[in-house]
Amino acid sequence: MLKEISEHRSIRKYTDKPIPKEVMDNVLNAAIRASNTGNMQVYSIIVTTYEKIKEELAPTHFNQPMVKNAPAILTFCADFNRFNKWCRQRVAEPGYDNFLSFLTGAIDAIIAAQNACIEAEHHGLGICYLGTAIYNADKIIDILNLPKGVVPITAVTMGYPAETPELTDRLPVEAVVHYEKYNDFTAEDIDEIYAEKENREDSKQFVKENDKETLAQVFTDVRYYKANNEHFSSVLLEVLKKQGFFE
Repeated sequence: MLKEISEHRSIRKYTDKPIPKEVMDNVLNAAIRASNTGNMQVYSIIVTTYEKIKEELAPTHFNQPMVKNAPAILTFCADFNRFNKWCRQRVAEPGYDNFLSFLTGAIDAIIAAQNACIEAEHHGLGICYLGTAIYNADKIIDILNLPKGVVPITAVTMGYPAETPELTDRLPVEAVVHYEKYNDFTAEDIDEIYAEKENREDSKQFVKENDKETLAQVFTDVRYYKANNEHFSSVLLEVLKKQGFFE
């Protein structure tokens, strides 16, 4: 599996070749073998292959072409609906209507998603995570008929690649790994850690085309800006209330 991990690429263009059932079964079985909290498996996976439903989902993912183009979209959800029903049918009253429980389900869903993605790449499939799933969780809930206790966390497009993009850059190991305790960064450390990223030609192009002074400004002012973050935070909070995580 190390080859798949080290050579991961986000694929946004797919062929029209369908994913064989046995391959998808392997992907889903890998997902459910993922580590999870207390072996409760408080997540669900919605596999979407019908064109009509993909068309309905497309606007929730900002109409990225790959949503319609990919043979399958897997939506990974935090799910206490199933576990709560099991508890009540076994004379056990669940206490999972709180933020900690939502976070537990969200973490489990993400771990399952990563297992699925690694297995998919092992079989020659391409994948791309869609962070938009949590931005528009309210709309996805309606489209996928998600009951109370279920919240979409991430979605993954999946299919056979019709492109081979370059590997995406990553920060050096020393940027993210700390030994024994957290070692905070000096200004000099930050300069060194981000030097390679900032000096890439594509990074310079991002800065130029967005009329900014630095790459950091592309993130703070254009891609992930404060007003947008606050808006989608409010939407998500309302979703969590509606779905029963703040009773």
